[in-house]
Amino acid sequence: MHLDQLREYCLAKPHTTESLPFDNKTLVFKVLSKIFVITDIESEILTFAAKCDPEKAIELRQQYDWVQPGYHLSKKHWNTLTYNGTNSKILKDLIDHSYQQVLASMTKKEKLLMQ
Repeated sequence: MHLDQLREYCLAKPHTTESLPFDNKTLVFKVLSKIFVITDIESEILTFAAKCDPEKAIELRQQYDWVQPGYHLSKKHWNTLTYNGTNSKILKDLIDHSYQQVLASMTKKEKLLMQ
């Protein structure tokens, strides 16, 4: 997976936008106003943060060396994933999980905006 593939995959999700709210190199993908993926567009190796269920986050970190606690984020709810030739399906599954975590945390009002 490369940055362009990450962008394409994230932007294909309903109500997703991308922006550079922090600086000129930190690309953020949001569903409505809530972040579900963050990446550094200047990194040579694709690395991105994705939201994760806390119990699942621990399991993933124990199972895969390329899954680390979120860098500069809540280590309980975020993982940093480094692509090292890993099966892209696993990365896509973790992006999907992140997206679903964000959807689950939305208010009724936010959910109504998505209809």
